[in-house]
Amino acid sequence: MPKSVSKRAHVILPIDLVADIDKLVGKRGRSAFLTEVARDEILRRKQRNALRKAAGAWKDEDHPELKQGSTAWVQRMRTESEERFQQIQRRRN
Repeated sequence: MPKSVSKRAHVILPIDLVADIDKLVGKRGRSAFLTEVARDEILRRKQRNALRKAAGAWKDEDHPELKQGSTAWVQRMRTESEERFQQIQRRRN
């Protein structure tokens, strides 16, 4: 369904929450604010659910290069890149 199509929904909110929303975005900004917050939360929950479903998919034996941890692997990759860069620089000079 296109985002421009809307449907009115009756939502009950605590008075203090409505007052806080109004302070942030004004009375005329409520719907847009709640739409943005709801979309962000839906995305966050979908991502969390995807991460839960993917848990265990990564097998250590498939990635022995990460045996000492991802931080050590990234450091090693950066060092190798820097060494290659230095070699290229020396050849140019």
